[in-house]
Formats: sequence, C-alpha cells, structure tokens
Amino acid sequence: MTHTDMNDMAEMTAELVRELLRAQRPDLADRPVRLGARGWDNQLWRLGDDLAVRLPWATRSADELLRKEHAWVPTLAPGLPLPVPVPQHLGEPSERFPRPWLVTTWVPGAPADREPATDAGAAADALAAFLTALHRPAPAGAPAGRDRGGPLADYAEGFARGLASATERGLIPDPDAVREVWADAVAAPAWAGPPHWLHGDLHPANVLTADGTFCGVVDFGDLCAGDPACDLAAPWILLPDGAVDRCYAAYRPTADAATLRRARGWAVLRALAGIHIGDAGDQGRPGGKSTWGPPAHAALRRLTGASGPSPLR
Repeated sequence: MTHTDMNDMAEMTAELVRELLRAQRPDLADRPVRLGARGWDNQLWRLGDDLAVRLPWATRSADELLRKEHAWVPTLAPGLPLPVPVPQHLGEPSERFPRPWLVTTWVPGAPADREPATDAGAAADALAAFLTALHRPAPAGAPAGRDRGGPLADYAEGFARGLASATERGLIPDPDAVREVWADAVAAPAWAGPPHWLHGDLHPANVLTADGTFCGVVDFGDLCAGDPACDLAAPWILLPDGAVDRCYAAYRPTADAATLRRARGWAVLRALAGIHIGDAGDQGRPGGKSTWGPPAHAALRRLTGASGPSPLR
C-alpha cells in the first residue's frame, strides 16, 4: 500500500490534534498529546492516559473506515471479553483538517508482532472467547468486507501472485506444500450460514499482549459481515506452537471441518501478506515492517506441517 498525496494536506502534529479538539471537543483539548503509532490508514495520537485520537493520513478509504467504527463498535464492544477502542467522538471535516477523525478509548498492551503471546493455554482461551463473542449473525445493513469474508476462490489470483513473488525472493521453502493447503481450503464446502460479524484484520499488530497472553484487540476498520473462517485464521497467525487445537476446541459453536479447512486458506493468505511486509521491512522498502515476518513464517510452517520448534507446554 502506498501513501497518497492526501497526507500532504496537513502536517500531522500534536498541535494539529489540539486545534481540532479545541474546535470540536474543548473539554479534551488540555490533555497531553503524543504520537502513539503510524498505521496503514491512520496515525494514532495518545490523548492523556485513557483516550486516543485517530487521524486518517495514508489512504482514501480511511475516512469510511473511521465512520464505520463509530457507527458499529459501540454496540459490539460491551459483549466482547477483551478491551477494544470504543469511539467517543467522531470529528467532522473542517477547513483545518478536511477529513473525519475519531476519539476512542485507549487500550493498553504491546502489539503481538513485537511481544508475541507466550502462554499458549491462556492465549488460546482468550482468543477463542473473543471470537466466540464476536461471531454472531450480523444485522441487515452490516458492512461488507473489503476483500475479506467472502468465498476463498475469489482471492485465487492474489494467492498465486503472492506465492510466486515470495518464492522468487527465496522466502518460501516449499511452495508446493503451500499450494496443497490452499487447494484443500478452496475445495471445502462454502459457508452456508448467515453472515457473521468479523473483525476482518486480526494480524499481530492489531492484537495486544501482556503477561504472555492477549489483553486487547484494536483497529476495527475492516469490521464486516461474512464467513467466520476469515477470522478463524487468526489462531494460526497469533498463537504459539501447539495452541491452535486448544483454541478451536474452546470456540463455540464448534466449527465444522469445512470451516476449519477454509480458515487454513485464510491463514495462508494472511501469512503470505505478512512475509512480504516483513521482507520489505528487512530490505528497508516503504511500507515494510520487519516484525511481521517471524509470525508469518511460523504460521506457514505450522500450516504446511514443516519441522520446527516443539509445541509449548
């Protein structure tokens, strides 16, 4: 993903955040402001100890995603067992900053790409509880996914390109094994139930850890309705070795074999994306994040049954 000229319209600074707050939320304008993170779509600015401000900066789609979070996350958050950023105020576009922006609660914790879960049992149970609570039939009018939650066959071209590119770069030791996992997932029966709520973007940078387990989930910009197998890829990407089966055993209602086969296909897609992003980070290319590579490689190793570290006990 490349940054557009949209981030040139206003320099992102703490003073900009204070100006926006003074105009629309003066009750918050005197709080300390500091940069928290730069994501794909938004910059995150800490606002005191318990709030954050998200400003779109890199993609045109970010505006719609912030409005979606503001509309839907407050109704879902009370039923989720892990803390999530709950929208508190949707800032309207203005002459100073002609895009929407969002004030949310702050969720403490370290991103799992930087501090992976190490307590296999606790992490598996926490992830299963979160997915169980979230995966409920979505109402009419729930947002559709952007390249998430639909039939896996729709993403065959992207899979083929991603695998070929990673193989050419020497990043995939056994591409045939990866193709076998993908082919089995695509051949699995399609989801026949109603569209379920999905987070849609459960990669390690969007899941927070503390004390070896998961303590929060952030960035609901890809919240959508679809096949729960999309989110059920997350155990392969997020958990330590030996914990995937425990997570699926704790998930309710128990996922059928076809759903778990499709989940493996979604996990392959997520792993390939992470491998590319990690490699870009290693090479110093724009958009790269070196911390994404190790969990993606570990997931692909587990998915293909390649040899590796012994499961955690």
